[in-house]
Amino acid sequence: MKPRSSPNIGISEVERETGLSMDVLRKWEGRYGFPAPLRDGRRTRRYPPQQVERLRLIKRLMDTGMRPSQLVGQDEDALAAFARKAPDARHEACAIFLVRLRNDGPEGLRQQLLREHMSLGTERFVLDIIVPLNTAVGDAWARGELDLHEEHAYSEVIQCVLRNMANQLNGAGYAPRVLLTTLPGEEHGLGILMAAALFSLHEAYCISLGTQTPVQAIALAARAHDVDVVALSFSSAYPRRRIGPALDALRRELGAGVEIWAGGAGAARMRAGTSGTLPLATLEQGLEALRRRPATRASGMPASVASSP
Repeated sequence: MKPRSSPNIGISEVERETGLSMDVLRKWEGRYGFPAPLRDGRRTRRYPPQQVERLRLIKRLMDTGMRPSQLVGQDEDALAAFARKAPDARHEACAIFLVRLRNDGPEGLRQQLLREHMSLGTERFVLDIIVPLNTAVGDAWARGELDLHEEHAYSEVIQCVLRNMANQLNGAGYAPRVLLTTLPGEEHGLGILMAAALFSLHEAYCISLGTQTPVQAIALAARAHDVDVVALSFSSAYPRRRIGPALDALRRELGAGVEIWAGGAGAARMRAGTSGTLPLATLEQGLEALRRRPATRASGMPASVASSP
């Protein structure tokens, strides 16, 4: 991979560039000796371009299922070898979309996605196309086959397609009412967009707050919209130690009448029984949880309360 041409950057920008939190970067620095930032005149951490590129590759390999302990201490050659061995079945299955992106730009990719959606329907489109395509794009980046601008273009197109899909399906009279967002520090929003599209298809009313919503703001929105469920998404980059305390705080703010669902790769790292939160490792599990809920609700009352004897 080509090194970045930009000068050394600070830790907050590295967090935005890589998807790795500042806490994770500091922990790795102490535990593994990498990253090894330089210090400026104020003793502030400054990260060279080569280290940022290496961190991005580590993050992509983590997204394929590898653990930090397998990766962080490795040099560039070893990481490149891991990338070459990454499973490529999904990459091959989604190759047509990557070709569209490279040859025809974002609009070509968008048109190809819309055709697949019309052919497959929403549920199969999200589960069989978008989920593996996200992984394939990550794998392609890890192999050096996608540039940063192409990855960003992909993300923008997918978000636009999913958001429009959810908006067209959503109905104010649907139940349960589901509020979707992420906590501060979690800027990955594809998970909640995919969930909103699928939940709306199955006649849940979805209210999305986007990403990085503070706990008190989530609770205020839950009350304002009279929701039955707050659904959060956690990527693998979200620090595990933050999940439990944040969910504990959210449970206190919400009270017992609103369910909390936690999805995404990070949710698999939750400790059992966290604040009565329902962990959902996959979108299929989210749909199953939705199907188990009552289909009706009494006016002004959460479905879980309305259905109680």
